[in-house]
Amino acid sequence: MPTTSRNRAGRRVAVVGIALSDGGRVDEATPYALHAQAARRALADSGLDRSLIDGFGSAGLGTLAPVEVAEYLGLRPRWVDSTAVGGATWEVMAAHAADAIAAGHANAVLLVYGSTARADIKARRRTSNLSFGARGPLQFEVPYGHTLIAKYAMAARRHMHEYGTTLEQLAEVAVQARANAALNPDAMFREPITVDDVLSGPMIADPFTKLHCCIRSDGGCAVLLVAEEYVPDTARTPVWVLGAGEHVSHTTMSEWEDFTVSPAAVSGRLAFDRAGVRPQDIDLAQIYDAFTYMTLVTLEDLGFCAKGEGGAFVEKNRLTVGGGGLPVNTDGGGLSACHPGMRGLFLLVEAVRQLRGEATGRQVVRADGSLPELAVASGTGGWFCSSGTVVLGRG
Repeated sequence: MPTTSRNRAGRRVAVVGIALSDGGRVDEATPYALHAQAARRALADSGLDRSLIDGFGSAGLGTLAPVEVAEYLGLRPRWVDSTAVGGATWEVMAAHAADAIAAGHANAVLLVYGSTARADIKARRRTSNLSFGARGPLQFEVPYGHTLIAKYAMAARRHMHEYGTTLEQLAEVAVQARANAALNPDAMFREPITVDDVLSGPMIADPFTKLHCCIRSDGGCAVLLVAEEYVPDTARTPVWVLGAGEHVSHTTMSEWEDFTVSPAAVSGRLAFDRAGVRPQDIDLAQIYDAFTYMTLVTLEDLGFCAKGEGGAFVEKNRLTVGGGGLPVNTDGGGLSACHPGMRGLFLLVEAVRQLRGEATGRQVVRADGSLPELAVASGTGGWFCSSGTVVLGRG
């Protein structure tokens, strides 16, 4: 096998292995077990030997992540990343991994995540958190009951005020996510819902009712990235990392200059520029959707429509597989498929699956019947505090 050398800067990087662990409702597994299950499946998917893995990325588990998880998996990586920026973690980490491989600092990097967020609450091993804590800058907001959900709700209300976005348009995001989930046997919730179902649900944080908010599930997944010289030895069609971008904007709401603009406005532009493509070239998008408003505003900030036009853009089934628009969150997203915590890695798995033509029952095809060529995955962390965007392609 080839060995790494420092003069290999500029190597192309491909995703060659993807997998989900058991998910949805998993009452008899630990988060470590879900990490291991997803890692084994992704490695088997790639067809490569585990001895090739010399890079590892993990966040959200253990006191010394990713050291503890790597040990559990029996790995001794020489390149590691534990970047933790909420839901954007995995797109940012994928960008770091691609840079490391391109520069010759690693040959193969495994990214893996697993969580029993739902099972832990059901078993009373943890409680549902309303905030991220009351230290540092957050001390000025937490005493007033300014929860994570309330922050997203405030941002949504501002968009409604500025641009006339309606509750019905926000509800359409949830309805279409569920329509995509109905095509996905791995989705946790698959029963159809209507706009009226969304609007009439119990209020969580005005304007968000229950179905405006992501579900809570168990689950894990893994992604294996390798240098181009290893691609001929893999078992699947490679999906290439074409470009990536990352950006952070704020943590305190008073420091957020415009509630209607997310950090994806920067990370998306960087990713598209580096990939040499435009938003209109993209065949499908996987977007972090802890709340319906996230999907809408991220579509604007990635350039799929103009600022303020997201409400109109998400109407008429444009986000569904086969809807004639831009398929978004084709697995059902965090609103219907799964949301065990930092869901960003699931976005990459679904994007790769679609580009490989392996999304049975929900496969996106182009107007001429061919498989999609380009996909974007954009993760968001905190309350629009961070963003990571990755452009992937088959060519």
